[in-house]
Amino acid sequence: MVDPVRHRQLEELNIVELCTRILSNARNELYLNMRFLDVALGSLGYEAAPDCGGVGTDGFIIYYAPQFLCRLFKKGRVLVNRSYLHMVLHCLFCHMDTRGNRDARIWNLACDIAAESIIDGLYLGCVHHQPSFYRLDWYGRLKKELAVLNGEGVYQILQKAELSEKQRERLEAEFYVDDHRYWEPAGEDPKVQIMRQNQWDKKREQLQTEMETMGNGQDEEAKSLLEHVQVENRERYDYKQFLRKFSVLKEEMQVDPDSFDYVFYTYGMSLYGNMPLVEPLETKEISRIEDFVIVIDTSMSCSGELVRRFLEETYDVLCEADSYFRKVNIHIIQCDEIVRQDRLITCREEMEAYMKDFSIIGQGGTDFRPAFEYVDQMMGRGMFHRLRGLLYFTDGQGIYPVKQRAYDTAFVFVKDQYVDISVPAWAMKVVLEPGKLLEKG
Repeated sequence: MVDPVRHRQLEELNIVELCTRILSNARNELYLNMRFLDVALGSLGYEAAPDCGGVGTDGFIIYYAPQFLCRLFKKGRVLVNRSYLHMVLHCLFCHMDTRGNRDARIWNLACDIAAESIIDGLYLGCVHHQPSFYRLDWYGRLKKELAVLNGEGVYQILQKAELSEKQRERLEAEFYVDDHRYWEPAGEDPKVQIMRQNQWDKKREQLQTEMETMGNGQDEEAKSLLEHVQVENRERYDYKQFLRKFSVLKEEMQVDPDSFDYVFYTYGMSLYGNMPLVEPLETKEISRIEDFVIVIDTSMSCSGELVRRFLEETYDVLCEADSYFRKVNIHIIQCDEIVRQDRLITCREEMEAYMKDFSIIGQGGTDFRPAFEYVDQMMGRGMFHRLRGLLYFTDGQGIYPVKQRAYDTAFVFVKDQYVDISVPAWAMKVVLEPGKLLEKG
């Protein structure tokens, strides 16, 4: 006689084994098509969870309802592959970690849209599924405001949209893929959250390196993923450290003690009386700031006080002894939708005079492109010797240039007073702490 309990247990084991094979095959197929994802794809284990609403992950394990996964596989292998990749993307972009006081429902929806937009942009047979017209329409709406549909940016747009309950339910049904209950389970140790985020941050940085070194063919196939990774990995630079990126090596007339050997000097003096064998060099090769551009967003959204405080902070850094040459070529440009003023600063006295009479000019709309075009024209006329970079002080609300320039570019923001969701992936970002900006009254 067959023991019914034993029979049921064997059936459950068989189903679990089958589901493990289904997930393993999905991982392998994704790996064969996107080898740059090898570390990320191999980072998740599998665990059956009958109470799961389909599939879901906590960043360590993929949880699945066995019957659901079997039904999904019967519908098509591509659907399993997409679900697997969808969960990996949630992990890579740390969607499951707490990021401020957000509406959880809108955040979940925004993260699903962000993940699905990446997958729909891959155009690989292992994950390709023709998007619905409704989905494509929403992608079009979002991309009018966002260059890259990341979770944070989509969240802000959805929040401003004030969707009706019916619209929200329709969107949730369209983009729902996985169960988010495992993102932050009740009672989870905050240390576990930090460890998980650090692990996936490291994997995402490795992913960018892999993708950027695997050749143009791979980059084209996974362009949407690479753009997201570049945006997520963009560093928040310390302002003073970033200014050093503009520096160049140059010789100046000053004694170089580092290259002077006192042993030979004293030996020569003791041997010949007044004839040293070596003397200190009269020039020293130093790294300092020579050419760069500061652009000030003078639109109505940027207050004069914030701009003044930014310039004072910049001036303070430039006046440090090792920051700039005796003769500099600094252009301070005011621009809203057009270039309003270009002031050339060549010495400390000119900077002091400029700060004394400083006033905001313009206060129209915001378009970042004219300033870049203006600098390009100056470079064409030979007005810079070695332009290394451009700082653009703004609140981030404007039209960004698409094309990357030959010089470094950084958009400078004041913490809690900016929007950076549309900053191009090739640009750097400096976030200034309001309390660290100089307060001069």
